[in-house]
Amino acid sequence: MLGLSLTFWVILILMLLAASLRVVQEYERGVVFRLGRCVGARGPGLIFLIPGIERMRKIDLRVITMDVPTQEVITKDNVTVKVNAVVYFRVVNPVDTAIKVLDHIRATSQLSQTTLRSVLGQSELDELLANRDEINQRLQKIIDEGTEPWGIKVSMVEVKDVELPPTMQRAMAAQAEAERERRAKIIHADGEYQAAERLAEAAKIISQHPATIQLRYLQTLREIAADQNSTVIFPLPLDLISPFLEMIKGSVSEKEPQGTKQGEN
Repeated sequence: MLGLSLTFWVILILMLLAASLRVVQEYERGVVFRLGRCVGARGPGLIFLIPGIERMRKIDLRVITMDVPTQEVITKDNVTVKVNAVVYFRVVNPVDTAIKVLDHIRATSQLSQTTLRSVLGQSELDELLANRDEINQRLQKIIDEGTEPWGIKVSMVEVKDVELPPTMQRAMAAQAEAERERRAKIIHADGEYQAAERLAEAAKIISQHPATIQLRYLQTLREIAADQNSTVIFPLPLDLISPFLEMIKGSVSEKEPQGTKQGEN
């Protein structure tokens, strides 16, 4: 009889210990309630609870990555787009998360969806496509302000995909093609202008030094003569032989006076 009583008490004590001891991981905190009143957060490690009087709710403190479902949004310039996003947040105050919101993950998801539609509805399509970082910061700030009373810190919000209507995609493609053509024409015109400037400078130099055109002429003949399989017929410019003609004319004029003197004698 005594042995049965001892066994009963041992089993009862073990059951009480099992009901009163809890293990809280490093990434968790245990919010303890005593007769319905919150007495604070405990952990990590081994936590002792008064059986029947205290109970504990574990709150995960790790960063949660939550996908925001695709939302259909009408932008400020009346363009219908489909947008989705991803939100990174974590619990910084487990007591507020335990007593001020029933499901903090679902509440954050719903707040993110409504904020995404509201912010993008106040933005134009060009701003959504070009200033993605600025929109992400605005989303993060608004969502973080909404979740702060729940003990949640939103660290980052990223807009992932922006799906445009097919008609808008074709219009943007045509606009991009027209922009590329405009730039190509500007670059071509600028090249023609620079080439004309260089030709004008070269003509000015040649006009100041006529001998340069003769050198250029000889260089051209040399380039043509490099191909031995071709026959080139070209006129001989008078500028090349004019020095020789002047020399011959001078020598003739010198000889004429001498011949005249001999005839007179």
